[in-house]
Amino acid sequence: MLVFVQATSLSGPRFARTRPYTRDMARALKRQRPKQGARLAALRRAAGLTQVELAQLVGESQQNIAFWEQSEKPPRSDVLPKLAKVLGIKIEQILEGELPQTRRAGPVGKVQKIFEEVSTLPRKQQERIVETVSALVAQYKRGT
Repeated sequence: MLVFVQATSLSGPRFARTRPYTRDMARALKRQRPKQGARLAALRRAAGLTQVELAQLVGESQQNIAFWEQSEKPPRSDVLPKLAKVLGIKIEQILEGELPQTRRAGPVGKVQKIFEEVSTLPRKQQERIVETVSALVAQYKRGT
């Protein structure tokens, strides 16, 4: 998903230009994350999600996700079950579990590249492709 940000010069909005927001634009941390926040950030990264994506999936704002990742305080009790479900873990793992092993950077596989392209298609086409691929995987697992 591309998000566009408006960059304006000192000369005013007449010279404004739009450029895509990338993950490289994130600010560097000035202090070390507390243990609780670092755990939540690591779990989110291990699930392959951005703060924005996680926020949309749990129905919270990106600012809340960022706060919880910078805080020693855990997320609210009404949000914990949603986070656990989206991240595919138990609530206890969010609060006191071991940090997950993050995927090391490496070359992007063909399948991942194709699915990144698929994610730019309209939702109906994405659903059709997922149905087709799911059927093929199921057929392969059955051995036919």
